[in-house]
Amino acid sequence: MAFGTDTYFTSPCQRVRVANAVEGYYGGWTVSYAEDPLGVPDWITTFDRNAPSEIVAAFTGTLVDGLHNNFADYLSGGPRHTGTSPASLAARHSWEPVHGSRPFRLVSPDGYAAYHMRDGWLHEYDELISPEKSTWRMSAGPDPVFTPSWRAFFSRYTPQHLIAASTAAFTDPTPVLRAPDHVPDRHRTLVSITHPKPAALAPRAAAALARSSQHRAAPMSPATTAPATFSPHAGSRRQR
Repeated sequence: MAFGTDTYFTSPCQRVRVANAVEGYYGGWTVSYAEDPLGVPDWITTFDRNAPSEIVAAFTGTLVDGLHNNFADYLSGGPRHTGTSPASLAARHSWEPVHGSRPFRLVSPDGYAAYHMRDGWLHEYDELISPEKSTWRMSAGPDPVFTPSWRAFFSRYTPQHLIAASTAAFTDPTPVLRAPDHVPDRHRTLVSITHPKPAALAPRAAAALARSSQHRAAPMSPATTAPATFSPHAGSRRQR
């Protein structure tokens, strides 16, 4: 894939299409599924251009893993069926519901991420045409509701186990390393800087170096100093 170019993938069965249209409105990854390869998609999921890669990968990895048997392993009675809903995953990590909000949403403990669930009836084709009208949505940033840094949209018939896979990554409080230039300026106050420790030498290698007069006389090279990297606070998996 050349940087800055449109990218398209189609599954061998022709039911799934994945596109990353650089000049598209959202500019990220769009995944569609159609039981009839030439028909209208049954569901569409869109990750905008700033969506963290681990959240997109959780979705596509689970999609690819289950497509060969039409997700039978993940459905009720299948060996990989958990019955866990995206909302219950959020609640498990102490996300709180915002009562009276429309659409209904759950907000992370730090207030920087939200999971939205639209209620009321909407024609399914409206969701397919406009991701903004999707039944489920994820968003994150200093203001995740009104000016989010990134968003992900899931239409009504997107399989629950695929949404749950992304939700598991979305709600995971384990810190995720980011390169400094991958942290937007508006997120700088949400991360901390740490210096990774040099990898420890194996005991046998350390003993061999200790016996080497050349090693004892060699000065420390500046190149051995580990570069600084950003280590986000807990919960910052959601911060791009």
